[in-house]
Amino acid sequence: MATSVAAGVILAMLAWAGASGAQAQPPSTPEVVDLAPVVVSGVQPGPGLWQVTAPDGHTLWILGTVSPLPAKLDWRADEVKAVIASADAVLGAPGWTLDADVGFFRGLTLLPSAMKAAHDPDGRRLDQILPPEVYARWLPLKQRYLGGDRGVEKDRPLVAATRLYAAALKKVGLSQRSGVGELLEKAYKARDLTPVVTRVVIKVDDPRAALKEIRGSTLQDVDCLQRTLDVVDHQLPVLVDRANAWAVGDIEALQQLALKSQYDACVGAIASSEVGRRRGLTDLDARSADKWLAAARDALVRHRVTFATVPVHSLVAPAGYLERLRDAGYTVQSP
Repeated sequence: MATSVAAGVILAMLAWAGASGAQAQPPSTPEVVDLAPVVVSGVQPGPGLWQVTAPDGHTLWILGTVSPLPAKLDWRADEVKAVIASADAVLGAPGWTLDADVGFFRGLTLLPSAMKAAHDPDGRRLDQILPPEVYARWLPLKQRYLGGDRGVEKDRPLVAATRLYAAALKKVGLSQRSGVGELLEKAYKARDLTPVVTRVVIKVDDPRAALKEIRGSTLQDVDCLQRTLDVVDHQLPVLVDRANAWAVGDIEALQQLALKSQYDACVGAIASSEVGRRRGLTDLDARSADKWLAAARDALVRHRVTFATVPVHSLVAPAGYLERLRDAGYTVQSP
């Protein structure tokens, strides 16, 4: 099964979900920040690893991840490489993904339908969808980060939010594609390890029908754009601070900044819709956590050393992965 072009476009609409990581929570009364944040660059050590130990001494080493990270980060990763070199198994990151059974050429024929799915089903523009006060906030931020792009005005709020957020990250030197994944894959390959799949897989047997459903569905996604405006307008320095904390290995700062914001609003716009419920996009966080924790417990029984990656927020949140592992009788040591 291969993820098709069509499923890829659907995933773009759902870019807030899965293991991409949660973003910084904007305060209820945010203060405007005018100073340009400074992003670290060059060779950096990255964070230390959480250590989870079973009573028999078997160990699970966890790298806490965040997104975005500095675009020009050169991660040294000495500790991570050493652990992977000694590992018997690797767990894939938690989250969820779409799986569609279509070939490449058929996928290309679905692309026009996928692009239409990014637009409002009634042909409305953003100025017709958004409340006047939200649209008034949108315009200057659109101009600042997307320039004179007129096409975005035809997008659904969720899609417009995704495009604005990506452009804003690029402007301040952050990237959702940091190269960390590529480095890890290279280390896995050198050890001849294939990560255990821990993501919840949503099968899409009929991508054409799925696109038709999305194309005709109205989403409650105004809040997604509004929350994204909060982050872009006020919280980019927080995202930079968090990215810098990960790069330099400041675990205390990293935990303090491991908060959620537009993630819930944007994922919820799809998951709570009729098409989302029909396609099984419900309770994704809980299902993802349960599947990863089951894989972690199995690995701690079967292997002497296991390596894994998990978003920091999922690790340290109340009732998060680390707390649940402690409750299950494992010893957890912070970096």
